[in-house]
Amino acid sequence: MSARIIFCVAVSLATIAVIVLAVLSPVSHNKNHGRPWLDLSLYIQQPQIPTLKSDLVPREDGGALIFPRVLTEGPEKSSREVGRAQGFVILSDMFQQSAFNVMYLSIDTPDHKGTLSVQADEDKQELKVIGGTGSFAFARGLALFTIADEAAATYHLKLQLQFPNHSPNSLPP
Repeated sequence: MSARIIFCVAVSLATIAVIVLAVLSPVSHNKNHGRPWLDLSLYIQQPQIPTLKSDLVPREDGGALIFPRVLTEGPEKSSREVGRAQGFVILSDMFQQSAFNVMYLSIDTPDHKGTLSVQADEDKQELKVIGGTGSFAFARGLALFTIADEAAATYHLKLQLQFPNHSPNSLPP
């Protein structure tokens, strides 16, 4: 009989604890359930080290480019390096339709550290972010490329990232 009383008291106390925590928790009162966005602006440049070179694999319709690049904070060659970009791109008129156009971005800044995977989107001019690690875990979003300096082969990369599993007040560090 005493075992039943102890069991009922334990279940009752556990139920009361859950109800009290749910009522007093500040998270339950947060009405802003929007998904947070993070905008990053970086530049993709030729590496300064001559051993990192691009490899062009010839194809009938233009070739494929396997490349390593550096990510910098600004368009100048002297800008601080914040990561690397590596990828495989099919050079042809069918660039946007190819599922093999993939770029991996490794980013290491004081605020963000991790990797992003970027792939060509079939229907649009922009590329899509399909995942990440570290500060960018489970990131989704867009990657927009524009030419910053054609002579120096420098590209402006604007990332618009969404983190579906984070509250608006807790963007990844």
